[in-house]
Amino acid sequence: MATITTKLLNLIKISIFLISIFTPKAHAQSNECNSQSNNSCNDKSAALPLKIIAIVSILVTSMIGVTLPLFTKKIPALHPDRNLFVIVKAFAAGIILATGFMHVLPDSFDMLWSDCLKENPWHKFPFTGFVAMLSAIVTLMVDSMATAIYSSNQKKSSSTAIAPHHQGEDDEEAVVERGEQEMAAAPPRPAGHFHGHHHGMGKDRESFDTQLLRYRVVAMVLELGIVVHSVVIGLSLGASNNTCSIKGLIAALCFHQMFEGMGLGGCILQAEYKFLKKALMVFFFSVTTPFGIALGIGMSSIYKENSPSALIAVGLLNASSAGLLIYMALVDLLSADFMGPKLQGSINLQIKSYIAVLLGAGGMSLMAKWA
Repeated sequence: MATITTKLLNLIKISIFLISIFTPKAHAQSNECNSQSNNSCNDKSAALPLKIIAIVSILVTSMIGVTLPLFTKKIPALHPDRNLFVIVKAFAAGIILATGFMHVLPDSFDMLWSDCLKENPWHKFPFTGFVAMLSAIVTLMVDSMATAIYSSNQKKSSSTAIAPHHQGEDDEEAVVERGEQEMAAAPPRPAGHFHGHHHGMGKDRESFDTQLLRYRVVAMVLELGIVVHSVVIGLSLGASNNTCSIKGLIAALCFHQMFEGMGLGGCILQAEYKFLKKALMVFFFSVTTPFGIALGIGMSSIYKENSPSALIAVGLLNASSAGLLIYMALVDLLSADFMGPKLQGSINLQIKSYIAVLLGAGGMSLMAKWA
């Protein structure tokens, strides 16, 4: 009997000990999920000047990054037809690929697997991977449908422009007869030379128009993905009052936005937009992160980065942005160039471009340590 009593007392002691350990943790976790952490780095008044510095510095570096490729057209060595431009574009594509895999996707996993969210359904199903997959499929749909619509419109406008004028048929017949007489009097030439030359020019022109349409669709869709991602990271920075993390984030985000802007700027350059559209795309890319920071500052009193609603909203946005960026980097930037005639015709250029991709992806992956 004494043995049973002793065992029972020991069991009660162990139960009390376990409760004393886990109850404060659960209480602390509840507080942490519904409020900002109370460590020594949290200082709202000291964080505000840092956020203003972040707005200005990120705005300037974003503008430098996205406009730099647009001025390279005036430099012969960096013209889009030159090998150096292909290598620089591969470097920028590596940056965008690493942004999706190393920055946006892990953030989404962390948010949607947070202990602040309910076990069911958030810990029972990999929502990040699912949303990223759907985002990639939707991007493919937008990519292919937009290209098909633009191509169809282009063909209609071209056929309308070259439609024959029936009122001039008599004159055309006279010109054809005169041409046949001149060809009969001239020395013989290889058959089909005249026809083949013009046919080749038509095919070249059609191929150029199709490629230009692809560049334009790629630039627009890529801008959409980067803008969504930029607003989200700006919002997170603006809502945070942690001065210790903000200082490192400012430097990391400046480099991040500059290199990401170089990738987007290269696509805008190849799209050959008119000045107004180029200016609008540069403007939207440059101001989205500063806008997100300003929005975060305004919402800092009500926006809690560890609250369930914020974790779900930002986590899902990050997942969709990651799927879009990964698809664009692999399919529309890297695959399109590496499987194209320029790189397929030169193993040496391929090797240099692969090195550039690895350098871009490696550099942006290293930045994941701070941002």
